[in-house]
Amino acid sequence: MYVVIFRAKIRADLSESSAREYDRVAQQMRDLAIGTYGCVDFVAMTDNGDELAVSYWPDEASIIAWREDAEHRKAQECGKRDWYIDYSVEVLTIERRYESASTLKDAAKQRGEDK
Repeated sequence: MYVVIFRAKIRADLSESSAREYDRVAQQMRDLAIGTYGCVDFVAMTDNGDELAVSYWPDEASIIAWREDAEHRKAQECGKRDWYIDYSVEVLTIERRYESASTLKDAAKQRGEDK
């Protein structure tokens, strides 16, 4: 399992329409990553202009395919040009993972495996 950590500093001077467009594109990219490229989970949060997005992937080939997607490339260019002061991307492998029993049960329920 792989994890991609995306961190960005969002421009403070975004107009309301640019901020709405950013939110729309971010949701579209999340949906594309999960629906087309096998992303297992995608969590993002913003705090005082700092964004952190963490996504989980089954293999590196899926991450590379996602990185090269034409729509994703377009979103990356918009980010560099319009939305971010700076950003970083880290790709890591997960060596170990621990979860509470309730977390495992909730995840199975979301996947419809709780029957």
